[in-house]
Amino acid sequence: MDTNARLLRAAEELLQNRDDPRAAQALVEAHAADIAHVLQQLPLADRATIFRSLRPDQAGDVLSELDDATLLELVRSLDDVEVSMILDRMPAEHAADVVDELSSEHAEKILDLMKEEKSEEIQEILEYPEDSAGRLMSQDVVAIRETSTVEEAIQHIRKTVTEERPFGVYAVDDHQHLIGRVPLRRLLLADPRSLLLGILEEDVVSVNATMDREEVARVVAKYDLVTVPVVDDQNRLVGTITVDDVMDVVQEEASEDIFRMAGSDAAELERRSPRQVAMLRLPWVMLTLLIEMMAGVVIHYFDQTLGKVILLASFMPVIQAISGNTGLQSVTMVVRGLATGQVQLNRWWEPLWRQIQTSAILGAVCGLAVGLIGLLWHSLTFGLVVATSMFVSVNLSGCAGTAIPMLSKRLGFDPALTAGPFETAFQDVLGVTIFLSLATALLRWLV
Repeated sequence: MDTNARLLRAAEELLQNRDDPRAAQALVEAHAADIAHVLQQLPLADRATIFRSLRPDQAGDVLSELDDATLLELVRSLDDVEVSMILDRMPAEHAADVVDELSSEHAEKILDLMKEEKSEEIQEILEYPEDSAGRLMSQDVVAIRETSTVEEAIQHIRKTVTEERPFGVYAVDDHQHLIGRVPLRRLLLADPRSLLLGILEEDVVSVNATMDREEVARVVAKYDLVTVPVVDDQNRLVGTITVDDVMDVVQEEASEDIFRMAGSDAAELERRSPRQVAMLRLPWVMLTLLIEMMAGVVIHYFDQTLGKVILLASFMPVIQAISGNTGLQSVTMVVRGLATGQVQLNRWWEPLWRQIQTSAILGAVCGLAVGLIGLLWHSLTFGLVVATSMFVSVNLSGCAGTAIPMLSKRLGFDPALTAGPFETAFQDVLGVTIFLSLATALLRWLV
């Protein structure tokens, strides 16, 4: 039996018998992420019962692991005093995530019931822009004066460091300005009477508290950091971000991009009703439908050509599908490149030139294949028409799939949201137009 099934059975046994020691012990020993997964499978009333059976510190860890929809439902089912006590035991950045999901009125009530110091920390975090480094950071910082000795620094670390998260040691001046990073290896090997100034690294990588969290993830990945210091506009140390927080960001952003490329939204799976989901998707569906209708207009315009060579209709979906697939692959690669920083807008010609070369190879191979089929099925001219149309459509589609995301980004739109639906619909119209225009031009040799 796997962990999830074992914990789910323990939860069900505990619901039937609150005094079952084995079931209670199984939950006590379980990881917070596993308990959160089990809670999401239980009815709301049972979730609250199991959640109340957890230790306060464990309950806080579980709350941090829940998805937004389950978290909201659970918090609303608990008493405000219970919620405030749990949030008091949570790291401020995680508690801020919970409070941020509540309505303004509910959040204000919860904050008033919390300890004043923790409440102020949470409110400070919530003042930063959404999806910024400030929302992601922990304010528990190991900051030591640059004039301290090594022995003083080690004593300070012993008093302040917790077991919950990795940490970095940073040197600051009297005004909390970040001076440098203190490598732990140097700190442990140095003479206890020497000053930190002699062992710190001044060339430290830091991020601004207002920086977008995706950019923070790129910085952490680029420099292989375990922790990264967060500074304000005056270069004062205000917090740190750990690699485990960044991993959560990468997963969330990847999911959002995947959903947006389909013209949808990941949040709709968690909290929206079917009507809200439909209204969310409807604008993109209608816009795509409008563009696709242009393909119908094009086909109607060339109805005489199709009437004389009906076999053309058999190859239209093939050309549309292959060229559309090529374009969508290009969109996916560029959107990912923009997200990871591998594609730079100020060097837009590099991905475009690579795509031109790639599309030329793909178009040539696909064109040769359908051209040979057209030759065997109808005639040499017919094979030339479908081969040329395939080659041109694939190349144009690849270029469009590369250019549209970069253009969307340049204009300030989300390329993951706009590029996929537009490129697919655009290419359907373009592919049909190229194919039937070429067939009409060579019609006398096709009939």
